[in-house]
Amino acid sequence: MKNILVLFPKDWDRVGLSRPGWAGHRFLFDGFDLFRFPQNARLLGFDVGRYLDSLERKYRRASLDGVFSNNEYFGVLIAAELARRLGLPGTPPVALKTAQHKFYCRQVMARVAPEATPRFFAFPYTLREPRAIELPFPFFVKPVKATFSVLARRVDSFAELRRHLRFGPLETFLIKKLVQPFNDLATPAEGFAIDADHMIGEELISGHQVNVDGFVRGGKVHFLGIVDSVMYPGTHAFQRFEYPSRVPLEIRERMRAHAERLLRALGFDHGFFNVEMLWDPETGAIKLIEINPRLASQLADLYHRVDGVNPYQLLVELCTGEAPKPALSAGAFGAAASFVFRRFDGTSLGRAPAAHHRLWLRQRYPDAELMLYRKRPRGLRREMKWLGSHRYAVLNMGGAGRDDLEQRFRAVCRRLAFDTE
Repeated sequence: MKNILVLFPKDWDRVGLSRPGWAGHRFLFDGFDLFRFPQNARLLGFDVGRYLDSLERKYRRASLDGVFSNNEYFGVLIAAELARRLGLPGTPPVALKTAQHKFYCRQVMARVAPEATPRFFAFPYTLREPRAIELPFPFFVKPVKATFSVLARRVDSFAELRRHLRFGPLETFLIKKLVQPFNDLATPAEGFAIDADHMIGEELISGHQVNVDGFVRGGKVHFLGIVDSVMYPGTHAFQRFEYPSRVPLEIRERMRAHAERLLRALGFDHGFFNVEMLWDPETGAIKLIEINPRLASQLADLYHRVDGVNPYQLLVELCTGEAPKPALSAGAFGAAASFVFRRFDGTSLGRAPAAHHRLWLRQRYPDAELMLYRKRPRGLRREMKWLGSHRYAVLNMGGAGRDDLEQRFRAVCRRLAFDTE
């Protein structure tokens, strides 16, 4: 029996690890869900140093074979630190810290792929003077340490930037609590003089966005594939993720080359990665957006549906020191997608789909995975301010081809009364 610790498990982790095929494995879960009340109330008193010490005491004698996390905020870094303490396979923590810190990661990008790196600069949340701005307006801003595009948006003037960075006392407290674990683990002594209480400004770039997924073991980069990201029109909010990619083969090869160069420069090893890029079909230019140093759990089953490869199986093999064997076979579907349902008017979903609608979904489309994200009023207002929209559901499903997938998706939307545009 192999014992694997999963830190700060996500909904998609529990789905992937609850399916048949895990005989001989026991999964232990620790941590809390940052996006579900009342679990997320634990963030208020969370101390990463004490938590790491408690994990080490708790699991040192538990005969663990591996530990991993797909939680971008601080789970992956805590898992790497714990693996180091317990002598288990894991990603070098300093590589994770550099990859997660958007400013320092941009510096690495600029060194190894200058043609693919937008101009950028860092500045504190408390910015007061326009002379600290190093790019002409408009430009794009986002926190140097965040996920789910929190506080990421275009700004057209200094006044607009100041409005964007104007937070109430509770918001300021929450932002501080979210980045404090990273600040505690990525210290100036390690070269992180710019802490996570900063934003990054970047020149505007445009194009077709993709996710380049894979893992590194023993210095060798293995690619799973490339997933297309489709935005809600006129926004930077994800509408769906599609696989296989529509990007031409020659462009995909260039993307893989960029990703491999970046991973090697970061010293990234023994871990999964998800690199976001933009391709401009008119000029052929490729731009690096960021690297997420973990398995993109929402996208994992897209590869399983189309290629027959189970990324969670590879992840478990990797974290226990085995050599992952990503042998491809024919999946059950010719196309797959992860559909993201959002509202931009600040209204909530209302009632969740009734039990008989969920039963219909399980019977009519047994492959479909539906996640619902209900919001309390305060959380809804905060998500609208920080993201400009709120996500109320995600639906993963496959189809014989793109047309069949679209028809299946529309049928589910009609039955569940979900927005389709």
